[in-house]
Amino acid sequence: MKKGFTLIEILLVIALIAILAGIVIIAINPAKQLAEGRNAQRWSNTNTILNAIDQYALDNNGNLPSSIGTTSTEICKTDAAACTGLIDLTILTTDEKYLTAIPMDPRYATGSGVGYNVYKTTNGRVSVSAPFAENGVSIILIR
Repeated sequence: MKKGFTLIEILLVIALIAILAGIVIIAINPAKQLAEGRNAQRWSNTNTILNAIDQYALDNNGNLPSSIGTTSTEICKTDAAACTGLIDLTILTTDEKYLTAIPMDPRYATGSGVGYNVYKTTNGRVSVSAPFAENGVSIILIR
């Protein structure tokens, strides 16, 4: 008598494994998990930018970098060829005193901007935001 599995038994086991794998993938929702990971990076980056601006202000008698205006505008990349229409914060990266480079949005890679906006509120506070946040999340830090 031969011992072994029949073709039907093997196919049933493979089908069962495929169904269970499909359920696990749907339950995990990798797209949502990846988006949440990118949003966590955005929170960290906005905090890093805001901390660098705060440290600059502390070192300069409370004065903010002069390029920060009262309109929410995107920040320019550290080594961009031109920063036309963008906020130039290279003063923060000069001699790597406050930052080595302006952080970039995890999915934003076009033009001269980094994907983060900055402006000075009417009360003189600084706001840094991540307009490309995913899953309907709003990332805005004001200090």
